[in-house]
Amino acid sequence: MKRLTEKSFFYLLCLLFISANGYSIEVSETRCENQFNPLGVDTKTPSFSWKSISTGRGIQQTAYQIIISGNKTDIENNKGTMWDSGKCISEQSLHIVYNGKELQPAQTYYWKVKVWDNKGHSSPWSAISTFQIGLLTKKDWFPAQWIAMEEISPEDRLLPGSPIKPLDKEPTMPQFRTSFRLNKKVAQATLFIAGLGHFELSMNGEKVGDHFLDPGWSNYEKTAQYVTFDVTGQLKDGENALGVQLGNGFLHIPRNQDRYHKLLTSYVYPKMICKLQIIYTDITTEYIVSDTNWKVTASPVTYSSIYGGEDYNAMLEKTGWDMAGFDDRNWQTPIRVNYPGELVSQTAPPLKIQQIFKPVSIQETQPGIYIYDFGQNASAVLSVRVKGAAGSTVTMYPAEYLTENGLANQNNSGKNYCYSYTLAGKESESWHPSFTYYGFRYVQVEGAVPEGVPNPESLPVIEDLEMWHIRNNSGTVGSFNCSNELFNDIYRLIDWSVKSNMTSVLTDCPHREKLGWLEVPHLMSKSIAYTYDIRQMYNKIMKDIKNAQQPNGLITNTAPEYAVFTDDFRDSPEWGSAGVLIPWFIYTWYGDPSVLSENYDLIKNYIDYLTSRSTGHIVYHGLGDWYDLGPEHPRYSQLTTRGLTSTAIYYYDLYIISRMASLLGKEEDAIKYTNLAKEVKKAFNEKFFNHEKGYYDKGSQTANAMPLYLGLTEPEHTETVFNQIIADIRARDNSITSGDIGFNYLLRVLEKENASDVIFGMNNQTEKPGYGYQLKQGATSLTESWNALQTASHNHCMLGHLMEWFYSGLAGIKSMEQESSLAFKQFIIHPQIVGDISYTHVNFNSPYGMISNYWKKTANGYQYQIQIPVNTTAYVYFPTENSTDITENNIPVSEIQGLDFIRNEKGCLVYKVPSG
Repeated sequence: MKRLTEKSFFYLLCLLFISANGYSIEVSETRCENQFNPLGVDTKTPSFSWKSISTGRGIQQTAYQIIISGNKTDIENNKGTMWDSGKCISEQSLHIVYNGKELQPAQTYYWKVKVWDNKGHSSPWSAISTFQIGLLTKKDWFPAQWIAMEEISPEDRLLPGSPIKPLDKEPTMPQFRTSFRLNKKVAQATLFIAGLGHFELSMNGEKVGDHFLDPGWSNYEKTAQYVTFDVTGQLKDGENALGVQLGNGFLHIPRNQDRYHKLLTSYVYPKMICKLQIIYTDITTEYIVSDTNWKVTASPVTYSSIYGGEDYNAMLEKTGWDMAGFDDRNWQTPIRVNYPGELVSQTAPPLKIQQIFKPVSIQETQPGIYIYDFGQNASAVLSVRVKGAAGSTVTMYPAEYLTENGLANQNNSGKNYCYSYTLAGKESESWHPSFTYYGFRYVQVEGAVPEGVPNPESLPVIEDLEMWHIRNNSGTVGSFNCSNELFNDIYRLIDWSVKSNMTSVLTDCPHREKLGWLEVPHLMSKSIAYTYDIRQMYNKIMKDIKNAQQPNGLITNTAPEYAVFTDDFRDSPEWGSAGVLIPWFIYTWYGDPSVLSENYDLIKNYIDYLTSRSTGHIVYHGLGDWYDLGPEHPRYSQLTTRGLTSTAIYYYDLYIISRMASLLGKEEDAIKYTNLAKEVKKAFNEKFFNHEKGYYDKGSQTANAMPLYLGLTEPEHTETVFNQIIADIRARDNSITSGDIGFNYLLRVLEKENASDVIFGMNNQTEKPGYGYQLKQGATSLTESWNALQTASHNHCMLGHLMEWFYSGLAGIKSMEQESSLAFKQFIIHPQIVGDISYTHVNFNSPYGMISNYWKKTANGYQYQIQIPVNTTAYVYFPTENSTDITENNIPVSEIQGLDFIRNEKGCLVYKVPSG
């Protein structure tokens, strides 16, 4: 082993490697439409993807074969009766589009795949996977009917932007039931249901599925989502019963109660439609559908608001109402109603209960008022177990933090929000809200006492109180850990804000707004995608954007647009450009080209709208670098002139659409937008670049970082502008000033220029506003403002861009966005080793498979331990200029077959490393 000298280093590259002489290859993680065994597939031409795993090295797929059948027996016998692709010579393993016989609505299909590799081996067939086509047209729902307990009058509807007017009476929250008899053996039963605003579905007394707040919210004027469940296991011989409860959600927000509401909408009153398809073993089919033969009555939910909370009166419960044999003769007949919009399948991950928290402390802060501290700020609901006298009520106020006198503080998270439960008087009762949620850490309980506390007034006794964290079920694909505990804490801080805002949209906060503000999904896309599989959630966001786009091309700042804000709060290019940048992100990160053609017209119309609003190629409107850290309370951009950020984004939009147009064969558009981008670049530099001082605008971090990263800076000024960024940061003693928009680009340009030491210095501290400062103030999720103001939210993910650097900077795992390198087909491993960090360990399950990098300092240098997926190639950077410093398992790199030297780049030797 070579001894270290002052200028030489020793690197040990440990690859997961077994000799190719005895390796195997197999297919794993088969997906249809980006999902595992999906129900409700919303197309007749789904796409298929898979990953391959192997014990060999340098393994590349060279061919594949997919077979699909309409029954399990044929697929078990390797017969593709619906489609047999044959052996296709191709490396492609992502988004292969179906090309067989016509698929039928509500039909289940079985499929599997095998692959061949570059060593002449083939895999066995994959395990059998399934997919079921949804109900694709209105006629597929026949004869199911939309039914409701009551219907809003046309004059009482309150659409976004309409003048607010009171209601004479709020709608009753309904519950529906029906019963039916089965006399034959069931082979498969599928239930398709849309219950607006949200529904809870039960069969034979048990909840169907484990979803929460189904269906996801949408623009109810245009679309409603339905959800598909396999209920085969919940049916029984003889009499069966179905029960459905509805809550308001964003469909209708109560106007008359003294409860919090960010906005008011009344599209319609709660309604539902469902169709149960039962296939018997004799291959006959029967349908149970919603119609006026069902029964309906008021549910125990007496108040339902996505913004105000939920009230439940257990004395109104009808025991056994969703079971066979219940006497519903006193229930009403539902009315038949219409729904003018389109029913679409909910293909985004559903919300679920993801984690349960017990209180870490319980304190009586004022007489009769108890504060439960759950130790974590999260999107959640409460679950209470209580006993007490019938008719007594427990009221619970969730909050992010407390007032000085120890009460729940909702001043900046939406006040008055609460849960109330009226007891039925049973020995022990359990309840949790079904149609709302909030972001909180603390809960103020009134009208009850914790178990074991003196109770002279015989109040209800809280036997148990839990916080149930809810978020959508986007799978976890990444993990991060390093030797710096502050950075590990920052990672968790950001992660909790991400988790708390992943619902059926990517919300700004889980309490006072719950709106899909669009700057977050495009600026935070990679930060989130390194940790979570957000492909389907982002598909849903693009559908929301499409429904929100205005006839003139404007993409509104929020989608769905439940509140029509004014001026810059409705029309800011840094927000609306999500409609351009999200499709490009999906294309490059997940390798799906269909997203470009599906959204091209939307993108073009928006860019043409921005062009129409520009003056001399400068776009002046917008919110700017929102919440930057200037001398005043954060809000509008203070340190960077509004117009700089919006024009920079406009230029980037033009660059992106020109690339899209070329890929789609739209050469006239490609030329048009390329030329327009050149004109915008020229105007931008004339307007904002100060040649004398060598910086943009006022010289802020954001003003210099955005043009430098987005390609607006002329090459001869690149070094000067970059040095101005460094000088500003150092002059401020490593302080952050960039806000919501600029901080992402600041980090990206510092990382791109190998200045991660500056990123380290800015964030490895707790005394100045930033991540560490928030932690020191007691934050458990990322706050809205750098300085953790209590006048702002304490659960926002808009400033969480450092998460991307943990993966791409410290661990060095970066995608390459060339056409041949989509979805990490080829990628870089270039860790930037800075500060006191002695190791970094990152796992990232990319679209092709697991990428892992564990580097650490050793007595003799550094050790890399990496994993590269089958069918991919990595370009690994070693920070040395002497190849003799690099060994693998004590073997000089020059003697290792398959490791190819590429170039010497800025003091690093770059090697092309195959899978293994």
